[in-house]
Amino acid sequence: MAVDTTALAAAGVAKAYGPLPVLGQIDLSVAAGEVVTVLGPSGCGKSTLLRVLAGLEPPDRGRVEVAGEAVRGPSPDRPMVVQGATLFPWLSLRANLEWGPRALGDRDAKTIVDELLDATGLSGSAHLLPRQLSGGMRQRAAIAQVLANRPPLLLLDEPFGALDAQTRLRMQEWLIGLLAERRTATLLVTHDVEEALLLGHRLLRLSHRPAEVVEELAVDLPAPRGRATLADPRFVELKAAVLSRVLDA
Repeated sequence: MAVDTTALAAAGVAKAYGPLPVLGQIDLSVAAGEVVTVLGPSGCGKSTLLRVLAGLEPPDRGRVEVAGEAVRGPSPDRPMVVQGATLFPWLSLRANLEWGPRALGDRDAKTIVDELLDATGLSGSAHLLPRQLSGGMRQRAAIAQVLANRPPLLLLDEPFGALDAQTRLRMQEWLIGLLAERRTATLLVTHDVEEALLLGHRLLRLSHRPAEVVEELAVDLPAPRGRATLADPRFVELKAAVLSRVLDA
């Protein structure tokens, strides 16, 4: 019997706020270990889509499943990371990362956090308060904070949008390596074509509101990806093709 490796599935998901339709009819899936990027114009409903997938808001129509179970509310199994870290300002970095697994009764909290601090390059900053960390460090810490609960699915809402270009590229390279190592199913929304192609195994392009998936593209580029990928002729050609369709939409 074939094993279903689908981490996230959404079928016919629609959402409106009063008379304003935001999501038309969304169908998507993310496999275990896969990174799917969602690209769309500003205001098209990308963040609303993530909130519905996370269980923070119910869909008006359609169904969302995580690991085959219907989503009926928020859960640590499908955390969402947004721009700007959501760390407790009065706790050290280590205490922030340990808070989730300890609250869930995980006896391996210290070991888990030690591994994440090492993976994120933040071991030497474990004693610092969030205000003592740089923007890039805080964003790494925010992602590590949700990964500490060992979720099967990660939802990212433009987590690097507030960073400068140089820090953003370093963070993208870091995230590519971390997700490849941990094989966490990930859905990342962005308005940046370059970011969508650099991070994603597949790209879903949304229309203007009410959002619907108008294109699905397999990103067949060699790994590991990073700054060298940006100069790869295949990447340059793919980026130009997607940009042309975005601008003509």
